[in-house]
Parts: sequence; structure tokens; C-alpha cells
Amino acid sequence: MKKTNIHKLVFAAVLVALAVVGSLVSFPIGASKCAPVQHLVNIIGAVFLGPAWAVGVGFTAALLRNLLGLGSLLAFPGSMVGAPAAAITVYILPFFVSCAGGTVLAIVIVTALKKAKVFDNFLGFSKEVRA
Repeated sequence: MKKTNIHKLVFAAVLVALAVVGSLVSFPIGASKCAPVQHLVNIIGAVFLGPAWAVGVGFTAALLRNLLGLGSLLAFPGSMVGAPAAAITVYILPFFVSCAGGTVLAIVIVTALKKAKVFDNFLGFSKEVRA
């Protein structure tokens, strides 16, 4: 049990690092900086670590991105729970484009990783995660 948690923590840290470095590839729309790599990391984190860990990864990445000047305050709701409320209609299309790009990348990468069984031994996932 302890070994699995350490592996999850290390994998989460790698995802945070990937999100922060990946935020160098972003496009500004209004007050936001849309970063498709953050969405890729969100999906990979949710698939391989679960929703609670994915929210933690999203929060940590958003915090680091803001501290380093690579993100905006919209990085917090954008990385932890998706795009902000639909009342902010100016952000719907940019967040959709960013989410779509990250989702396509995630589908390709997760499918390849599952076929290669890369994470079977690394994180010691249970059967329901590998299914």
C-alpha cells in the first residue's frame, strides 16, 4: 500500500512538471492562457491516478504556473474543474479548442500506453484501472 502511494505521488509530480513545462505552449485569449497540455495532463491523471489525485495535480500545476508567470488565475478552475462558468461566454470557444487539443493528445497517448502496458508494473494499478 505504501509503495503504491509513493509511486502515485511520483507520477503526480511528473504530471505537474509536464503541465508546467507544457504551459510554455499556450495561446492567450482575453485574461486566460489556454494550455492544451494541461488538459492532456488532467485526463492522464484522472485515468491513471483517479479524480482526487487529478484535482491535486491540477491545483499544484495551476499554483506553480501562476507563481512562475506562465498562467492566469483562470488556471485554477480550468485545471481543476474545467472551464469557468458558462456565464463567461467569451471563454467557451477558446477553452473548447484547448480541451479538444488536449483530449486528442490524451486519447492517443493513453491508448498507446495501455497497449504497451507501460504502467502495469510501474504503479501497480488494480484491475479496474487497467480495464
